[in-house]
Amino acid sequence: MSRREKTWWIVGGIAIIIYALFPIAWIVSLSFKGPSDIANGQFLPTQLTWENYSLILTGAASDLFLPALRNSFGIVLIATAIASVLSMFAAYAIARLDFRGKKLILGTALAVAIFPVISIVTPLFNVWRNIGLYDTWPGLIIPYLSLTLPISIWTMSAFFREIPWEMEQAAQVDGATTWQAFRRVIVPLAAPGVFTTAIIAFFIAWNDFVYGISLTSTSAARPVPAALGLFSGASQFVDPTGSIAAAAVIVTIPVIVLVLIFQRRIVAGLTNGAVKG
Repeated sequence: MSRREKTWWIVGGIAIIIYALFPIAWIVSLSFKGPSDIANGQFLPTQLTWENYSLILTGAASDLFLPALRNSFGIVLIATAIASVLSMFAAYAIARLDFRGKKLILGTALAVAIFPVISIVTPLFNVWRNIGLYDTWPGLIIPYLSLTLPISIWTMSAFFREIPWEMEQAAQVDGATTWQAFRRVIVPLAAPGVFTTAIIAFFIAWNDFVYGISLTSTSAARPVPAALGLFSGASQFVDPTGSIAAAAVIVTIPVIVLVLIFQRRIVAGLTNGAVKG
C-alpha cells in the first residue's frame, strides 16, 4: 500500500476504536460522578467520588447487587459448562458421522438460536410456576441452554470439520478405542474451538435480560441484568444513574478478564481453518 492508503487505514482504525470505546468510557465516567454532577453535560466528572461503588458493594444497594452477582456467576458458569460438553459431542457426531437429517439438525439449531425469546417467556413462566422451577437456578439454567446450545453446536461443528480425521484413525490403529481417540486426540485438537465457543456461550448467558427478569422474583436466582433494572434511588425524585453505571462497570470486569486470560485461544479458534495450505 502507498503511504496515503496506510494513513487512511490508520485513521479509519482509530475512528472505529473511538466509536467502540466511547460508550464504555462514558459509563466509567458516570460511575465516578455524584448525583449533582451527572446532569451537567460534561464528559469527565468535576470531582471523583466512590459513592456509587460504595452504594452497590457495601451500601443500601448491596443486598440487591451482590446476590445477583453471585447468581449470575453460578448460573452462567453451569449453563456454559453444560452447553460446551453437550455441543462438543453433538458437533463431533455431526462432523464425523454421515446420517440422514444432518443438515436439518444444523438448520434447526440455527433457527432456534435466532428465535425471539420474548415469544416463549409467557408459556415458560406458566410452566415453571406449575412445576416449581420458577425463581430457581435450574429455572434459569435450562432456558439459558436454549440460548447457548444451538449456537454452540453450530459454531463447534465448523471447528470439528477442520480436524484431519486420519489422526483419529491412526490412534485407533495403534489400539485406542473410539472414546480414547476422541478424548486424547480430537478434543486437544479442538481445544481452541471449544474455548471460543464456551466464551461466546458465556457472553450470551451473561447478558440475558428477558429470562432473568421474567423467571425470577427474588434474590434467590435473580441475575445481574435483571437486578440492574430494579435499581432505584433514595427517593422517587433521585435517578440511580451513577449506581447503575458503577454496577455495569463491575459486571463488565469478568468479561474483560476472561478475554484477556483466553485471548490466544480465542484468536486461534476464530482463525482456525481460515487459511489452508
